[in-house]
Amino acid sequence: MRPHSVVEDVVKTYLEAVDTEAPGLLEGLYLTGSVALGEFRPHNSDIDFIAVTAHQSDASDLAALHRAHRRLQRFWPRLYFDGLYVTWDDFAQDPSSSGQAAYSYKGKFHARGGGPADPVAWHTLAHHGVQCRGPRPSTLKIRVDADGLARWTLNNLDTYWRALLDHSSRFLHPQRLVATTSWGVAWIVLGISRLHYTLATGGIVSKEAAGCYALETFPAQWHPVLNEGLRIRRSDRARADMASALAELVADFGIGDRRVGGRSLYRTPFERQRDAVAFGYMVISDAFSRYGRGPAAQLGL
Repeated sequence: MRPHSVVEDVVKTYLEAVDTEAPGLLEGLYLTGSVALGEFRPHNSDIDFIAVTAHQSDASDLAALHRAHRRLQRFWPRLYFDGLYVTWDDFAQDPSSSGQAAYSYKGKFHARGGGPADPVAWHTLAHHGVQCRGPRPSTLKIRVDADGLARWTLNNLDTYWRALLDHSSRFLHPQRLVATTSWGVAWIVLGISRLHYTLATGGIVSKEAAGCYALETFPAQWHPVLNEGLRIRRSDRARADMASALAELVADFGIGDRRVGGRSLYRTPFERQRDAVAFGYMVISDAFSRYGRGPAAQLGL
């Protein structure tokens, strides 16, 4: 499947910038995330990548990569090209051993501190990766560890997602406000559903496909908030910024404009936030009940 034309334009601009700044340094480039999973949304998705350098980058290489990313950001300030820089040898290793690699996050390059790759990145590359430069992903020696993926997924549910839900439940916590926005609801409902899918099947799936999976997996009482999350995702409007949050409140609930609204499946954003958080807690509980034993339980969670 050919990537979206916007993705092709961004990749072309990036490769030209890197090859200009550091000729011969970049030997491989693969797209993961929503592009690889067939659900890229041009107004709401990032472009996730794994880039392969010919050798461990030195200070001169890192400065060149920094310049390349700055050039890319000038052309595409709102479409983030985010990912990790590795070497070919890293693919055969446990992703947790890839070290403090150079990386890009929200369009900005960082020379160090990206932390190790995660099993999701390795798994997505091995099974869905989009080849932009370098050998086909199927020919690479990528370490794919089903038990490691399950352990990572359970840990992610128990740390990142449980903490996010706890914060979303606190009356005065800023995350509670985020959870009332359209973007926040879709992030919670579909993001947590993706991890449950991974534990159930061993595979990686897009946000929309995860929502459809959850509709088939969980009782009908959760269908309203799942359908709301899918509606938001498919509309490709909601973003993680204040301007988008306010615009979506007007469009979905008519807040501040009596002539507009009613597109949400909920009467108020607070009822929607309540259901999204409750759904998240339910999915985490169900995941540990079903899959928290056996090899994945070796984390002691």
